[in-house]
Amino acid sequence: METPADSSTGEDTSQLQRWEKNAQGNLDSTSEIRQQPAETLEPRVSPDPARHILENPPGTENLAAGLEGDSDKSHGSTPEMPKPLPSSDLWYCPDGSFVKKIIIRGQGLDKPKLGSCCRVLAFGFPFESGPPEGWTELTMGVGPWREETWGELMEKCLESMCQGEEAELQLPGHSGPPVRLTLASFTRGRDSWELENSEKEALAREERTRGTELFRAGNPEGAARCYGRALRLLLTLPPPGPPERTVLHANLAACQLLLGQPQLAARSCDRVLEQEPGHVKALYRRGVAQAALGNLEKAIADLKKVLEVDPKNRAAQEELGKVVIQGKKQDAGLAQGLRKMFG
Repeated sequence: METPADSSTGEDTSQLQRWEKNAQGNLDSTSEIRQQPAETLEPRVSPDPARHILENPPGTENLAAGLEGDSDKSHGSTPEMPKPLPSSDLWYCPDGSFVKKIIIRGQGLDKPKLGSCCRVLAFGFPFESGPPEGWTELTMGVGPWREETWGELMEKCLESMCQGEEAELQLPGHSGPPVRLTLASFTRGRDSWELENSEKEALAREERTRGTELFRAGNPEGAARCYGRALRLLLTLPPPGPPERTVLHANLAACQLLLGQPQLAARSCDRVLEQEPGHVKALYRRGVAQAALGNLEKAIADLKKVLEVDPKNRAAQEELGKVVIQGKKQDAGLAQGLRKMFG
């Protein structure tokens, strides 16, 4: 960088010195910002082998940018460089359902756990039936509030918050103002590893029962959440684990099919069939999932296995007929394409 030429007047020299001093000050402040170590905000996540903690999940880059906010503007003659938002002020939910920006930091390191009674203030949830307005008390892991869409999201966020913390949540596809959530206080809870095996099994049974009620009531999304929570509790038990896990995976697969998630449904069925290769419902549901994914040969193989065990299974007969017709159409389309290409 070229140095400005010296002026013959003392006034110009003084201005040059002031300019160099201000420039050096800006560089020093910038260096301090870059050298500051960023704290690491450790998110607490329920033990779920199907989920992986991602520092920046795909599709959340724009969300993070939207949370930056407007930088402070200087009223002086020389504009100040905006300070970058510390990485510790942002927390990405591992499943990508939201990005949290900490507005006011909480106290201590403890966070709500199973059984913690939380005093919460929430605004701006973009759902038809959001949380109660004003202050409310919610118990982690207990109560019908967790079956709501906002309830699942709130519970995930509360698990990452300290007492007194205030945060904004940016949700994918939500263009309105950020959701605002404040955790005023909470009572001591317990981690899943602190529970006795009998307690875990009892809680899992409650979740399974509630999930079945929701499924029969036409709420597969709420049922899937209940089955998932039950499975997370049982997966922490020593091997081989209770046999209820296969039933839960099979029920979860049924929910996932209704929710248009055939790939997840196929995986849930895989876990059932690893333990019980002849499980009829899991074979049928995996066949339906494979057909939806376009894996027609795998679908036919699963559906034929169902009919080998239960030849009068009408659902499997009908599904197999649909898959065979779909395969013939696919073959005809391929043959027609080849004729056009080489004809």
